[in-house]
Amino acid sequence: MKKNLKKIAIVAMVAVVIAACKKKQETLTAEPQETVKNADKVLQHIKNLGFPESSIVDNGNEYIVEEDIVFPKNMEIMASSAGPKTEQYYTGSIVNSTKKLNIRVFVDASMTSMSSEINNALAQWNGVSGSTLRFNVVTAAPYDILIKDENLGNGVCGQGQFPSGGSAGALIKINKSYIAGNSFAQRARTICHEFGHCISFRHTNWAAQGESTATNVPGVTGTDASSLMNGGQCGSGATVLSQKDKDATAVLY
Repeated sequence: MKKNLKKIAIVAMVAVVIAACKKKQETLTAEPQETVKNADKVLQHIKNLGFPESSIVDNGNEYIVEEDIVFPKNMEIMASSAGPKTEQYYTGSIVNSTKKLNIRVFVDASMTSMSSEINNALAQWNGVSGSTLRFNVVTAAPYDILIKDENLGNGVCGQGQFPSGGSAGALIKINKSYIAGNSFAQRARTICHEFGHCISFRHTNWAAQGESTATNVPGVTGTDASSLMNGGQCGSGATVLSQKDKDATAVLY
């Protein structure tokens, strides 16, 4: 009888543990209502920027457009983003006047083997005449941009986030194994291009790429075959910022 009671007690305890684990798991996997609401705001923000809904890819915790531009679902949406932004080859949201002076970049351990390429890319943006934009590599938090390696599949060399809330886009993903066979200059080009997205630049060749409508930065007009911000040119595109890239940077920053 005692053995039976002992067995019953053990079974009951196991049932309680299983129920508790199940309940905990359900709690963890439930998506907070606030997260859902913010994701809806981000989705509307993307549409307001002029990207058609058909071009927006839901990728779990983020939305992706034009293959290499990322919008986290928890990003801060400024009130001024409520209306359409179709004025320039940029998003209409730039790094603010204080933060642009020191944009801190943290290089994840997965990307340290490409530190030279990263430094090359940052030197290009920092060297634009007439611009006060400055990137600096830091070795610990706090930082503004994290650059890390991530397998993005064949055909996607990197991805970058647009600015939000006056801060630079917070994340750059580089498909390191995919671009490893490219030349040093082309690897640096990919990284430099993604930093361009982090400070608000769209693809210069958006029309040829069949992407959503964009127009010029004021005073910097027309297409530019030499632009490092042309999309769809990983491994074959310009490896240095063109004069128009530099002019547009000086206008914005």
